[in-house]
Amino acid sequence: MAAFGRLLDVMDALRERCPWNAEQTMESIRPMTEEEVYELSDAIICADSGEISKEVGDLMYHLVFYARIAQEQGLFDIADSIESVCRKMIFRHPHVFRKDGSLVPEGQAPSAKEIADTWELVKAAEKNGNRSVMSGIPRTMPALLRALSMQEKARGCGFDWEKREDVWEKVVEEVGEVQEACGENDEEHLGEEFGDLLFAVINAARLYGIDPEKALGDSCEKFRRRFSYLEENTLRKGLKFSDMTLAQMDEIWDEAKARGL
Repeated sequence: MAAFGRLLDVMDALRERCPWNAEQTMESIRPMTEEEVYELSDAIICADSGEISKEVGDLMYHLVFYARIAQEQGLFDIADSIESVCRKMIFRHPHVFRKDGSLVPEGQAPSAKEIADTWELVKAAEKNGNRSVMSGIPRTMPALLRALSMQEKARGCGFDWEKREDVWEKVVEEVGEVQEACGENDEEHLGEEFGDLLFAVINAARLYGIDPEKALGDSCEKFRRRFSYLEENTLRKGLKFSDMTLAQMDEIWDEAKARGL
């Protein structure tokens, strides 16, 4: 509590005495907040506890910054935000809290899967049906993450494959539709079919417990390592890509794979 109070004091001093901080608006710091979220995500993937701690602090500073700006405008303050999320979490966890916020006696709690499977229905009850399930997903979210979020929300309402193996029929169907669209002269339709295929593959990854964002990120890094090896060995031999055949490049690429890159 003392550390959080110190953060609020630091924010007050910066807002009042630092010209740069004083000029910032919610709109101006939003892109920086997005960057901080990705930096935290990267630290978590790297399992670097020191960096995770640092990035949690950086992100918390941004949240306090938004609340301070809102407080100056008479909209809300940090206490309002904290009380709001406390009320929300108490409502959404009836197996932990009574309506008055006191703890439910320990007993037979639902499983984590049962909680996840009914999560969106609980949230819908909280909103009294006035907000659709998908309305909370930002349109500015990267498409891969947006697809995963939509699929998770649908699952929380019971709309999901009964058996995860059934998803492969859908993936194969979408591959066929992409191949069929490739024979047409309709770029818009082809783009639509590629989108459907990607959505189905993301769904398959989710059903098998794989984070598609991390999986794709790992593949990108693998491609970077192997292409860098190809590039380095091409230069070392005094060659240019333009002077090489695809077969020659594939040979060096295979060397990179053999080295475990």
